[in-house]
Order: sequence, then structure tokens, then C-alpha cells
Amino acid sequence: MGRAYLSLGSNQHPERHLPQAIAELRARFGDLLASPWYRTAAVGFDGPDFVNGAAIIDSDLDPVALDAWLHALEDAHGRRRDQPRFSSRTLDIDIVFYDHLVLRGPAHLEIPRPELRHAFVLKPLADIAPDFRDPLGGQALATLWAEHPQHAQGLNAWQPGDPDRSASA
Repeated sequence: MGRAYLSLGSNQHPERHLPQAIAELRARFGDLLASPWYRTAAVGFDGPDFVNGAAIIDSDLDPVALDAWLHALEDAHGRRRDQPRFSSRTLDIDIVFYDHLVLRGPAHLEIPRPELRHAFVLKPLADIAPDFRDPLGGQALATLWAEHPQHAQGLNAWQPGDPDRSASA
């Protein structure tokens, strides 16, 4: 069993895709810990805001098999892989950490994920695993968030079903 720290996001119907993804993760892996959701601007392209969060699961799959399972889940939610890397998505789930493993490859798999530098990945993980230490730098996630440039302004909380705060369709 390995412990996987996941980043989840959507900017196409997040009120549907994100709760369903959490339910499907629970159905496959059992109990999990989920963060609050945050609304953030798209990074790397002009597009609707994203809703991002994090989850921690205990997995019987190794990182490569888990990554493949998560890709299948994204695909089941209509994820398009024929579009530019930075584009709108129905569902995006990445393995940010897997235990304290450092892994480069195969293919695109990189653990820890370099996106940890973004507030929309770091803040939700720091919410649910403040004492977890990044295996590359050794700092706790709470410390990394406290030192992050966006820490002082925070992130906007988001609740599924709140029409005033949902991302664009």
C-alpha cells in the first residue's frame, strides 16, 4: 500500500465532475481525505476559472498503475487529450506525491509534481497534510504554503452548487 497525494481540478462543470471524481476515488480506494475546494484563475492560458482541491488516498496500485487509472477516470469524464496542454478540462487529477518517492518517468509521470509551486496545488494539500514533507526540499507543506507569495491573499473558497461561485461551463 502506498499513500498518494492527489491534485484535482476542473473548469468545465466542476460542480458535477469534482464530486463525482471524489465518489469514484472512494469507491475504488476506500476512505480518503479531501480538501476544501478553491476557485482560481486559469494558469498558462486564457480561460474560465478552475476549481481545485486535493485528496489523499491509500492505493494498492504502484504510481504508474495509479496514474493510468486516474487517466482512465479523467477520460470517463470527457477529458480531451488532443488539445493543448494548457487548456480547459472537465477533470484533471495528478499524483503530486506518492509516499516519499521521487520518480521521473515513464513518459510524463513526475513525482513530486512540479505544479506544487502553484498555490492551487499547494494550498489544498497543505490543508489536509500540513506536516507532510516534500521529499525534494524537506519542508513541511504548511511551511511551503506560509512562504508562498499568494499566502497573504489566500484563495477563494468554492462550494459545489453555489451558482455565484461556480466556474464557467
